Amino acid sequence: MAKKFESTERFLKPDPKLKSKLAMKFINSIMHSGKKTLAQGIFYDAMEIVAKRFPDKDPLDAFETAINNVKPLVEVRSKRVGGASYQVPMQVTPRRQVAMAIRWILEAARKRKGRTMDHRLADELTDAIKKEGTAITQRENVHRMAEANKAFAHFAR
Repeated sequence: MAKKFESTERFLKPDPKLKSKLAMKFINSIMHSGKKTLAQGIFYDAMEIVAKRFPDKDPLDAFETAINNVKPLVEVRSKRVGGASYQVPMQVTPRRQVAMAIRWILEAARKRKGRTMDHRLADELTDAIKKEGTAITQRENVHRMAEANKAFAHFAR
């Protein structure tokens, strides 16, 4: 079966300010309806707030630390064996780890209420750096599920 799409990974250019492909991937995930300039503004404003909160850290390092703290190592996936479905713990590929971390941080930031998106995003990134907050809780829940279903690990391919 032929591949249906080409990966956009190799066409991804680093973001203009921080020169990081990870930052650009994050900006693209923030973006709605093709409004990249707005997404960049939100991201860079959030990074400035994070830089003020952690003056000893480089903003890009702080951002990468936040992503790394949220990345899941294992997840459960459904597998049908015989007529039953089992939640089988499996390791997460590095690409999927980054995608899930970005998704969880943005979901958590969007769920926060009462402030502008740049402040909510900065708060969530700050929490992720400190290993607390909604995105970290999500990661812990995924790890807990995998731990609870460890008995079905032999079903993994």
